[in-house]
Amino acid sequence: MISFLNNSANDTYINHIMFNPFIPLHHLLPLRFKFLPESYVLKDKKNIKGLITAAPSRCRQKKVEIQKLLFEENRYDVASELVQFAVSKYKAMGAFSVLVKVDDYLPDLLTMFVSKCGFSQMSYEKLWRVEHFPEADYDKKEFRPFRNSDAQVAASLYNESLLPHFRPLLGKEAGEFRESLFKGLSYYSEYKYVVEDRKTKNITGCVIIQTSDNENYIVEVIQSSWIDLDINSILAFAFDQIKKRKKKFGLFVRSKKYTNFGEKYEQQFLQDGFKCVQNQIVLTNSSAKALREPVSTGRFTVLSDFCPSNAMPT
Repeated sequence: MISFLNNSANDTYINHIMFNPFIPLHHLLPLRFKFLPESYVLKDKKNIKGLITAAPSRCRQKKVEIQKLLFEENRYDVASELVQFAVSKYKAMGAFSVLVKVDDYLPDLLTMFVSKCGFSQMSYEKLWRVEHFPEADYDKKEFRPFRNSDAQVAASLYNESLLPHFRPLLGKEAGEFRESLFKGLSYYSEYKYVVEDRKTKNITGCVIIQTSDNENYIVEVIQSSWIDLDINSILAFAFDQIKKRKKKFGLFVRSKKYTNFGEKYEQQFLQDGFKCVQNQIVLTNSSAKALREPVSTGRFTVLSDFCPSNAMPT
């Protein structure tokens, strides 16, 4: 497998997949108990044609994200077979939706997901490199470490930040923010903090710092739509927290088009001279569809009663 992956023996993610002793037992667990990414290979006799890795979410309405897809150059038949296998397998186990993010410089792969694997394009995410030291001031007393008791508030803030028509498919539950008992088995490290109003003690935002190699750190910000947080102050705080653990590192921040602050963050990052290093298209293969068009006028039957369309809940 390492040979197939071009001798990427230093890839922390791949090493974790290959040498984690819990993986064989993990494959036997029902979907609701899974907590680690799972990988499958497509073989032709003894030759490995490709690999796919999918990670389940930690929520009651199970969602699965395809995190790795490796295949021989231009063998999109192999790639589609791997994807269709993963989608059918996890949906048979009860998954509500399967999510994947495709880099925009891979149009053929994007076409494969849409035309052959039944995925729908939803929105996009951008990853920005912080090119200079964040010099904004911040009040240290406004930040504190995340506690599991904050999970419900964090989930509410996240769902509130989503544009309305994305909430059914991209919304999260409190369980996805709680610290797992098996956190040490994850292939990445994560540090979470909350932004708290000093007077009211209300949580107005959440800061998540994540790394898979202890060299490059990605910052994600979740904030309330009714309070405007200073993103530069948050980045300055994140920079100081990482600096306590690592002297030299790369700092990145993510913007999400499907949130209320997506465009605002993009404009600010451009003004601050940040460099966009990745643009990913978000696609989903879901049991539900996002309703984008208004419901046509008419009358509907609901539990044997009639009601006009303008009375229907959205």
